[in-house]
Amino acid sequence: MNWNELDCFPVMGEALNSENTLRLDFSAKNQALEKVDLSNTEAFDQFVFSQLERSGKRFGIGGYLENRAIYRRSNVFATDAEDFRNIHLGVDVWCEAGAPIFSPLEGRIHSFQDNAGFGDYGPTLILEHSSQDKVFYSLYGHLTRTDLKSWELGKIVKKGAIIAHVGPFPENGDWPPHLHFQLMWDMEGKSGDYPGVCSQREVAHYSANCPDPNLILGFQD
Repeated sequence: MNWNELDCFPVMGEALNSENTLRLDFSAKNQALEKVDLSNTEAFDQFVFSQLERSGKRFGIGGYLENRAIYRRSNVFATDAEDFRNIHLGVDVWCEAGAPIFSPLEGRIHSFQDNAGFGDYGPTLILEHSSQDKVFYSLYGHLTRTDLKSWELGKIVKKGAIIAHVGPFPENGDWPPHLHFQLMWDMEGKSGDYPGVCSQREVAHYSANCPDPNLILGFQD
């Protein structure tokens, strides 16, 4: 697929660039994370948004295939050591709760649900798109519960339409407010949910099925 031909509408309503967006590092290499109580969402929230405030940016971004240290905060990711899920399959856009989220392309609502639980997605929406004879899916996680009331399976969504809002904690899975945005070629039989993090052992499979979300987000720094 030639992603450059899609002419996507900005997912956050405006282009993400170095003027309004700060690249954030949540990898295991970031020693500053060792000083943060990641199990305390308020402390984690302060860590994220103090960086944005100091930089004068509205958004923070990053995470595709990042080996992250932040998943030790939740049992959602706790498995055997060789299968511990810490490789991020989407891109996170960190911003204030309530920020509107827009459909980058026309599509239909494939599925949705509230993936409740500490460290999970919270309210989640998945759209199905068809372009250039290809079908692919976009996932939006950590949304508001009020958004759930406006979704309807199979409903056509126009390009540029507001589809959701960034949720506050704890209803967003108890994370500092952000959008988890992810692309998938194949839903693999799943509905309302799809792994947003995988283990090192699974990287080859999931990276092939989940292309870089920046192909649509278009962030440039």
